[in-house]
Amino acid sequence: MFKAKKSLGQNFLIDQNIIKKIVNLVDIKDKEVLEVGPGTGNLTIEILSKQPKKIYLVEKDNKLSESLNDRFGNKIKLYNDDILNFNEQSFSKNQIIVFGNLPYNISTEILSKWIINLKTQYCWFSQLILMFQKEVADRIIASFNTSAYGRLAILTNWRLKVRKIFDIPPECFSPKPKIDSSVLYFEPKNDFVQIEDPKNLEIISRVFFNHRRKMLKKPFNHFFNGDQKILKKLKIDLNLRPQNLDFDTYYELTREYEKLRN
Repeated sequence: MFKAKKSLGQNFLIDQNIIKKIVNLVDIKDKEVLEVGPGTGNLTIEILSKQPKKIYLVEKDNKLSESLNDRFGNKIKLYNDDILNFNEQSFSKNQIIVFGNLPYNISTEILSKWIINLKTQYCWFSQLILMFQKEVADRIIASFNTSAYGRLAILTNWRLKVRKIFDIPPECFSPKPKIDSSVLYFEPKNDFVQIEDPKNLEIISRVFFNHRRKMLKKPFNHFFNGDQKILKKLKIDLNLRPQNLDFDTYYELTREYEKLRN
């Protein structure tokens, strides 16, 4: 029996009904699958039962990696590595279906990295089925003009369609977390605002939401020095707060920022 490591944010999913529901969300027969943080392999078994063409596992924990290799052998391609250090586009030339019971302590970092690294029209995954802390999931799917709306929702909505599938209570895990979890389903968008470098969107949204309760004047001036043309073009009222600007306004602000930098 493996003892979960708090330092790695490990909570192993043990509820068989939930595991089946997650894997059944998408047809994986003869498809390539990536599982991030397979842990003790409970989800892996269910994925393998659906006969994927290939399954890649990324597991940072050395002991768990050894155990997974012993258990599944040549049925899997295992990388004993940190997903944050991994070039996710090196797994395959084909689009991959991704499953992940993401470690709570780095879940937003993983999602942000994957989105920021989408530099071209092509997307290396066809679907993401990921588990987050419920509070984090609520921020990812938040609409503008809500208290949960911010950098995560703006970044996600730029390239991905996302919807919540269901919540999972603590008793479905070992050890039990103190909070509920949520499963989110993501698909790449075909149409999105063209941004030269997604890091610029991350910079814009982060600075604007550093002071989410304050008016837009300070972050706007930080980037645009009160440029009236941009204010009129994007119809921005500087008396509003960051959460009052919709997704597209942040994408257009990023494009204006890129024009200035060029």
